[in-house]
Amino acid sequence: MIEEITIQELAAMEPSACQIIDMRDSTAFALGHIDGAVLIPQKELEASHENLPKDKTLVIYCRSGILSADVAEQLREEGYAAVNLVGGYVKWLQEKIRRETKNEKAAEVEQGLRKKFHRVIFSRFAKAIKTYDLIQPNDRIAVCISGGKDSMLMAKLFQEIQRHGKFPFELVFLVMDPGYSAENRQIIESNAKLLQIPITVFETNIFDSVYHVQNNPCYLCARMRRGHLYNKAKELGCNKIALGHHFDDVIETILMSMIYGGQVETMMPKLHSTNFEGMQLIRPLYFVREADILAWQRYNGLSFIRCACRMTAGLAEDTMQSKRQEVKRLIAALRRDNPQVDSNIFRSADNVNLETIRSWHKGDAAYDFLDEY
Repeated sequence: MIEEITIQELAAMEPSACQIIDMRDSTAFALGHIDGAVLIPQKELEASHENLPKDKTLVIYCRSGILSADVAEQLREEGYAAVNLVGGYVKWLQEKIRRETKNEKAAEVEQGLRKKFHRVIFSRFAKAIKTYDLIQPNDRIAVCISGGKDSMLMAKLFQEIQRHGKFPFELVFLVMDPGYSAENRQIIESNAKLLQIPITVFETNIFDSVYHVQNNPCYLCARMRRGHLYNKAKELGCNKIALGHHFDDVIETILMSMIYGGQVETMMPKLHSTNFEGMQLIRPLYFVREADILAWQRYNGLSFIRCACRMTAGLAEDTMQSKRQEVKRLIAALRRDNPQVDSNIFRSADNVNLETIRSWHKGDAAYDFLDEY
Protein backbone atom coordinates (compact mmCIF):
# COMPACT_ATOMS: atom_id res chain seq x y z
CA MET A 1 0.00 0.00 0.00
CA ILE A 2 1.24 3.49 -0.91
CA GLU A 3 2.29 5.44 2.21
CA GLU A 4 2.94 8.90 0.76
CA ILE A 5 2.46 11.01 -2.36
CA THR A 6 4.13 14.12 -3.74
CA ILE A 7 2.54 17.46 -4.67
CA GLN A 8 2.84 16.53 -8.36
CA GLU A 9 1.14 13.15 -7.80
CA LEU A 10 -1.68 14.85 -5.91
CA ALA A 11 -2.23 17.28 -8.79
CA ALA A 12 -2.55 14.33 -11.18
CA MET A 13 -5.20 12.55 -9.10
CA GLU A 14 -8.89 12.67 -10.00
CA PRO A 15 -10.61 14.92 -7.40
CA SER A 16 -13.44 12.39 -7.05
CA ALA A 17 -10.98 9.64 -6.15
CA CYS A 18 -9.54 11.30 -3.06
CA GLN A 19 -10.39 13.38 -0.02
CA ILE A 20 -7.76 15.89 1.09
CA ILE A 21 -7.71 16.38 4.86
CA ASP A 22 -6.04 19.36 6.54
CA MET A 23 -5.22 18.36 10.13
CA ARG A 24 -3.95 21.79 11.23
CA ASP A 25 -6.10 24.10 13.39
CA SER A 26 -8.89 26.37 12.16
CA THR A 27 -6.73 29.52 12.28
CA ALA A 28 -4.05 28.03 10.05
CA PHE A 29 -6.73 26.65 7.70
CA ALA A 30 -8.37 30.08 7.40
CA LEU A 31 -5.06 31.69 6.49
CA GLY A 32 -4.53 29.28 3.61
CA HIS A 33 -5.12 25.65 2.64
CA ILE A 34 -4.83 23.26 -0.28
CA ASP A 35 -7.63 23.63 -2.82
CA GLY A 36 -10.45 21.20 -2.08
CA ALA A 37 -9.22 20.29 1.41
CA VAL A 38 -11.54 19.79 4.36
CA LEU A 39 -10.55 20.76 7.88
CA ILE A 40 -10.36 17.99 10.49
CA PRO A 41 -7.99 19.11 13.28
CA GLN A 42 -5.51 16.55 14.54
CA LYS A 43 -7.29 15.76 17.83
CA GLU A 44 -10.59 15.14 16.04
CA LEU A 45 -8.94 13.05 13.35
CA GLU A 46 -7.19 10.85 15.91
CA ALA A 47 -10.30 10.50 18.09
CA SER A 48 -12.95 9.55 15.54
CA HIS A 49 -12.90 8.16 11.99
CA GLU A 50 -16.58 7.27 11.59
CA ASN A 51 -17.31 9.82 8.85
CA LEU A 52 -14.22 9.14 6.75
CA PRO A 53 -14.87 7.39 3.41
CA LYS A 54 -13.25 4.01 2.83
CA ASP A 55 -13.81 4.11 -0.91
CA LYS A 56 -11.44 7.07 -1.46
CA THR A 57 -7.77 7.77 -0.93
CA LEU A 58 -7.37 9.99 2.14
CA VAL A 59 -4.60 12.50 1.55
CA ILE A 60 -3.50 13.75 4.98
CA TYR A 61 -1.37 16.84 5.45
CA CYS A 62 -0.09 19.05 8.27
CA ARG A 63 2.27 21.99 8.09
CA SER A 64 5.40 20.13 7.04
CA GLY A 65 4.38 16.49 6.56
CA ILE A 66 5.86 15.28 9.85
CA LEU A 67 2.82 14.89 12.12
CA SER A 68 0.57 13.83 9.26
CA ALA A 69 2.83 10.85 8.46
CA ASP A 70 2.01 9.30 11.84
CA VAL A 71 -1.73 9.99 11.48
CA ALA A 72 -1.81 8.48 7.98
CA GLU A 73 -0.06 5.37 9.28
CA GLN A 74 -2.63 5.04 12.07
CA LEU A 75 -5.47 5.29 9.55
CA ARG A 76 -3.91 2.63 7.31
CA GLU A 77 -3.71 0.27 10.28
CA GLU A 78 -7.46 0.74 10.67
CA GLY A 79 -8.19 -0.16 7.08
CA TYR A 80 -8.24 3.24 5.35
CA ALA A 81 -6.39 4.03 2.13
CA ALA A 82 -4.53 6.94 3.76
CA VAL A 83 -1.39 8.59 2.43
CA ASN A 84 0.80 11.38 3.75
CA LEU A 85 1.48 14.41 1.57
CA VAL A 86 5.25 14.81 1.35
CA GLY A 87 6.35 18.21 2.63
CA GLY A 88 2.83 19.13 3.77
CA TYR A 89 1.27 22.54 3.30
CA VAL A 90 4.65 24.30 3.13
CA LYS A 91 5.73 22.26 0.10
CA TRP A 92 2.39 22.80 -1.63
CA LEU A 93 2.62 26.53 -0.96
CA GLN A 94 6.12 26.72 -2.41
CA GLU A 95 4.93 25.06 -5.61
CA LYS A 96 1.88 27.32 -5.82
CA ILE A 97 4.00 30.47 -5.48
CA ARG A 98 6.47 29.16 -8.08
CA ARG A 99 3.67 28.76 -10.61
CA GLU A 100 2.04 32.11 -9.85
CA THR A 101 5.29 34.06 -10.08
CA LYS A 102 5.05 33.61 -13.84
CA ASN A 103 1.75 35.54 -13.87
CA GLU A 104 0.99 39.24 -13.33
CA LYS A 105 -0.10 38.74 -9.73
CA ALA A 106 1.43 41.98 -8.41
CA ALA A 107 -0.57 44.09 -10.87
CA GLU A 108 -3.79 42.31 -9.86
CA VAL A 109 -3.09 42.92 -6.17
CA GLU A 110 -2.37 46.61 -6.77
CA GLN A 111 -5.55 47.01 -8.81
CA GLY A 112 -7.56 45.44 -5.97
CA LEU A 113 -6.17 47.93 -3.45
CA ARG A 114 -7.25 50.78 -5.71
CA LYS A 115 -10.77 49.44 -6.26
CA LYS A 116 -12.31 46.56 -4.30
CA PHE A 117 -10.31 47.15 -1.10
CA HIS A 118 -9.84 50.90 -1.38
CA ARG A 119 -12.39 51.86 1.30
CA VAL A 120 -11.70 49.20 3.92
CA ILE A 121 -7.93 48.93 3.53
CA PHE A 122 -6.19 51.67 1.55
CA SER A 123 -8.34 54.54 2.90
CA ARG A 124 -7.83 53.37 6.49
CA PHE A 125 -4.10 53.03 5.89
CA ALA A 126 -4.00 56.60 4.55
CA LYS A 127 -6.21 57.80 7.42
CA ALA A 128 -3.80 56.46 10.05
CA ILE A 129 -0.87 58.16 8.30
CA LYS A 130 -2.73 61.48 8.26
CA THR A 131 -4.31 61.22 11.73
CA TYR A 132 -1.07 60.37 13.51
CA ASP A 133 1.32 62.19 11.17
CA LEU A 134 3.28 59.01 10.50
CA ILE A 135 5.19 60.11 7.39
CA GLN A 136 7.01 63.38 6.74
CA PRO A 137 8.78 64.60 3.59
CA ASN A 138 12.18 62.96 2.99
CA ASP A 139 11.62 60.19 5.54
CA ARG A 140 13.50 56.97 4.87
CA ILE A 141 11.30 54.19 6.24
CA ALA A 142 12.30 50.57 6.88
CA VAL A 143 9.15 48.56 6.14
CA CYS A 144 9.68 45.48 8.31
CA ILE A 145 8.45 42.28 6.67
CA SER A 146 8.02 39.06 8.62
CA GLY A 147 6.51 37.20 5.68
CA GLY A 148 2.98 37.11 7.07
CA LYS A 149 -0.17 38.61 5.57
CA ASP A 150 -0.04 41.85 7.57
CA SER A 151 3.50 42.92 6.73
CA MET A 152 3.19 41.88 3.07
CA LEU A 153 0.01 43.94 2.73
CA MET A 154 1.69 46.88 4.47
CA ALA A 155 4.55 46.72 1.95
CA LYS A 156 2.13 46.88 -1.00
CA LEU A 157 0.26 49.81 0.61
CA PHE A 158 3.50 51.71 1.12
CA GLN A 159 4.38 51.16 -2.54
CA GLU A 160 0.96 52.45 -3.54
CA ILE A 161 1.02 55.57 -1.38
CA GLN A 162 4.59 56.36 -2.43
CA ARG A 163 3.56 56.07 -6.07
CA HIS A 164 0.67 58.53 -5.65
CA GLY A 165 1.88 60.55 -2.64
CA LYS A 166 2.09 64.33 -2.34
CA PHE A 167 5.69 64.48 -1.13
CA PRO A 168 8.87 62.39 -1.53
CA PHE A 169 9.98 59.72 0.92
CA GLU A 170 12.10 56.58 0.60
CA LEU A 171 11.35 52.95 1.43
CA VAL A 172 13.54 49.99 2.37
CA PHE A 173 11.72 46.65 2.56
CA LEU A 174 13.57 44.93 5.37
CA VAL A 175 13.41 41.21 6.15
CA MET A 176 15.27 39.87 9.15
CA ASP A 177 16.02 36.14 9.10
CA PRO A 178 16.27 35.13 12.77
CA GLY A 179 17.06 31.54 11.84
CA TYR A 180 14.19 30.46 9.59
CA SER A 181 14.13 26.99 8.10
CA ALA A 182 15.21 26.89 4.46
CA GLU A 183 11.59 26.25 3.44
CA ASN A 184 10.21 29.28 5.28
CA ARG A 185 12.99 31.52 4.00
CA GLN A 186 12.19 30.42 0.46
CA ILE A 187 8.45 31.12 0.88
CA ILE A 188 9.10 34.64 2.17
CA GLU A 189 11.45 35.39 -0.71
CA SER A 190 9.07 33.82 -3.26
CA ASN A 191 6.09 35.83 -2.01
CA ALA A 192 8.15 39.01 -2.19
CA LYS A 193 9.08 38.18 -5.77
CA LEU A 194 5.46 37.35 -6.58
CA LEU A 195 4.26 40.72 -5.25
CA GLN A 196 7.26 42.61 -6.68
CA ILE A 197 8.53 43.79 -3.31
CA PRO A 198 12.31 44.40 -3.50
CA ILE A 199 13.37 43.04 -0.12
CA THR A 200 16.66 43.48 1.73
CA VAL A 201 17.41 40.40 3.85
CA PHE A 202 19.81 40.21 6.77
CA GLU A 203 20.49 37.32 9.12
CA THR A 204 20.67 36.95 12.90
CA ASN A 205 20.84 33.98 15.29
CA ILE A 206 17.88 34.97 17.47
CA PHE A 207 16.19 31.55 17.29
CA ASP A 208 19.36 29.91 18.58
CA SER A 209 19.58 32.48 21.39
CA VAL A 210 16.05 31.84 22.70
CA TYR A 211 15.74 28.15 21.87
CA HIS A 212 16.38 26.95 25.43
CA VAL A 213 14.59 29.81 27.23
CA GLN A 214 11.84 28.36 29.40
CA ASN A 215 9.80 31.44 30.30
CA ASN A 216 8.24 33.64 27.59
CA PRO A 217 10.62 32.79 24.72
CA CYS A 218 8.25 34.47 22.23
CA TYR A 219 8.34 37.73 24.22
CA LEU A 220 12.14 37.66 24.35
CA CYS A 221 12.32 36.79 20.66
CA ALA A 222 10.06 39.76 19.76
CA ARG A 223 12.18 42.18 21.78
CA MET A 224 15.41 40.93 20.25
CA ARG A 225 13.93 41.13 16.76
CA ARG A 226 12.92 44.74 17.24
CA GLY A 227 16.37 45.67 18.48
CA HIS A 228 18.01 44.08 15.43
CA LEU A 229 15.51 45.80 13.11
CA TYR A 230 16.22 49.20 14.65
CA ASN A 231 19.94 48.63 14.37
CA LYS A 232 19.85 47.48 10.73
CA ALA A 233 17.41 50.24 9.74
CA LYS A 234 19.68 52.89 11.23
CA GLU A 235 22.67 51.32 9.49
CA LEU A 236 20.77 51.68 6.19
CA GLY A 237 20.10 55.36 6.85
CA CYS A 238 16.46 55.02 7.89
CA ASN A 239 14.82 57.24 10.49
CA LYS A 240 11.70 55.09 10.99
CA ILE A 241 10.68 51.45 11.09
CA ALA A 242 7.13 50.43 10.16
CA LEU A 243 5.49 47.38 11.75
CA GLY A 244 2.37 45.57 10.54
CA HIS A 245 0.23 45.67 13.70
CA HIS A 246 -3.43 46.23 12.82
CA PHE A 247 -6.68 47.35 14.52
CA ASP A 248 -7.31 43.92 16.07
CA ASP A 249 -3.80 43.84 17.56
CA VAL A 250 -4.55 47.19 19.20
CA ILE A 251 -7.80 46.17 20.88
CA GLU A 252 -6.40 42.79 21.91
CA THR A 253 -3.45 44.54 23.56
CA ILE A 254 -5.81 46.78 25.55
CA LEU A 255 -7.67 43.78 26.98
CA MET A 256 -4.49 41.74 27.52
CA SER A 257 -2.93 44.53 29.57
CA MET A 258 -6.01 44.57 31.83
CA ILE A 259 -6.68 40.84 32.10
CA TYR A 260 -3.11 39.53 32.34
CA GLY A 261 -1.11 42.61 33.34
CA GLY A 262 -3.40 44.38 35.80
CA GLN A 263 -2.86 47.70 34.01
CA VAL A 264 -4.40 49.90 31.34
CA GLU A 265 -2.18 50.27 28.28
CA THR A 266 -2.59 50.40 24.54
CA MET A 267 -0.41 49.78 21.48
CA MET A 268 0.60 53.25 20.31
CA PRO A 269 0.46 54.32 16.63
CA LYS A 270 4.00 55.71 16.85
CA LEU A 271 6.85 55.72 19.36
CA HIS A 272 10.26 57.29 19.79
CA SER A 273 12.95 54.67 20.25
CA THR A 274 14.55 54.81 23.69
CA ASN A 275 17.74 53.04 22.58
CA PHE A 276 18.27 54.34 19.03
CA GLU A 277 18.44 58.11 18.95
CA GLY A 278 16.46 59.75 16.17
CA MET A 279 14.55 56.57 15.30
CA GLN A 280 10.78 56.16 15.45
CA LEU A 281 8.42 53.18 15.18
CA ILE A 282 5.18 53.64 13.23
CA ARG A 283 2.10 51.41 12.79
CA PRO A 284 0.23 52.51 9.63
CA LEU A 285 -2.25 49.57 9.68
CA TYR A 286 -3.65 50.97 12.95
CA PHE A 287 -7.19 51.40 11.55
CA VAL A 288 -7.20 48.32 9.26
CA ARG A 289 -9.18 45.33 10.55
CA GLU A 290 -7.85 41.79 10.38
CA ALA A 291 -11.06 40.49 8.77
CA ASP A 292 -10.47 42.82 5.83
CA ILE A 293 -6.83 41.72 5.55
CA LEU A 294 -7.98 38.08 5.43
CA ALA A 295 -10.58 38.98 2.79
CA TRP A 296 -7.84 40.68 0.73
CA GLN A 297 -5.63 37.60 1.04
CA ARG A 298 -8.41 35.20 0.01
CA TYR A 299 -9.58 37.40 -2.88
CA ASN A 300 -6.07 37.47 -4.35
CA GLY A 301 -5.44 33.77 -3.70
CA LEU A 302 -2.36 34.54 -1.63
CA SER A 303 -0.88 32.15 0.93
CA PHE A 304 1.43 33.05 3.79
CA ILE A 305 2.97 31.11 6.65
CA ARG A 306 1.34 31.92 9.98
CA CYS A 307 4.40 31.34 12.13
CA ALA A 308 7.79 30.99 10.49
CA CYS A 309 9.46 30.10 13.78
CA ARG A 310 11.37 26.83 13.39
CA MET A 311 10.97 26.11 17.12
CA THR A 312 7.22 25.48 16.68
CA ALA A 313 7.48 23.68 13.35
CA GLY A 314 7.16 20.21 14.86
CA LEU A 315 4.59 21.02 17.50
CA ALA A 316 0.91 20.11 17.40
CA GLU A 317 -1.20 23.13 16.53
CA ASP A 318 -2.98 23.30 19.87
CA THR A 319 0.32 23.79 21.72
CA MET A 320 0.89 27.04 19.84
CA GLN A 321 -2.06 28.90 21.36
CA SER A 322 -1.27 32.09 23.22
CA LYS A 323 -2.84 34.62 25.51
CA ARG A 324 -3.55 36.73 22.45
CA GLN A 325 -5.54 33.88 20.91
CA GLU A 326 -7.57 33.59 24.12
CA VAL A 327 -8.39 37.31 24.00
CA LYS A 328 -9.23 37.04 20.30
CA ARG A 329 -11.80 34.34 21.12
CA LEU A 330 -13.18 36.43 23.99
CA ILE A 331 -13.74 39.44 21.71
CA ALA A 332 -15.42 37.21 19.11
CA ALA A 333 -17.81 35.90 21.80
CA LEU A 334 -18.63 39.43 22.99
CA ARG A 335 -19.18 40.56 19.39
CA ARG A 336 -22.07 38.11 19.00
CA ASP A 337 -24.14 40.13 21.49
CA ASN A 338 -22.59 43.54 20.84
CA PRO A 339 -21.40 44.21 17.26
CA GLN A 340 -19.82 47.50 18.43
CA VAL A 341 -17.52 45.86 20.97
CA ASP A 342 -14.40 46.21 18.78
CA SER A 343 -14.93 49.94 18.20
CA ASN A 344 -15.80 50.52 21.86
CA ILE A 345 -12.60 48.85 23.07
CA PHE A 346 -10.57 50.89 20.58
CA ARG A 347 -12.23 54.19 21.60
CA SER A 348 -11.73 53.47 25.29
CA ALA A 349 -8.08 54.49 24.91
CA ASP A 350 -9.22 57.89 23.58
CA ASN A 351 -11.79 58.51 26.33
CA VAL A 352 -9.86 58.13 29.58
CA ASN A 353 -11.35 60.35 32.30
CA LEU A 354 -8.66 60.86 34.97
CA GLU A 355 -11.34 61.97 37.45
CA THR A 356 -12.54 58.37 37.52
CA ILE A 357 -9.08 56.76 37.80
CA ARG A 358 -7.69 55.94 41.26
CA SER A 359 -4.03 56.26 40.35
CA TRP A 360 -1.84 56.67 37.30
CA HIS A 361 1.70 57.49 36.30
CA LYS A 362 3.59 59.27 33.55
CA GLY A 363 7.21 58.29 33.33
CA ASP A 364 8.60 58.16 36.87
CA ALA A 365 5.95 60.50 38.28
CA ALA A 366 3.06 58.81 40.12
CA TYR A 367 -0.33 60.37 40.86
CA ASP A 368 -3.23 59.41 43.12
CA PHE A 369 -6.79 60.75 43.22
CA LEU A 370 -6.30 61.41 46.97
CA ASP A 371 -3.59 63.97 46.11
CA GLU A 372 -6.29 66.50 45.21
CA TYR A 373 -9.27 65.05 47.02
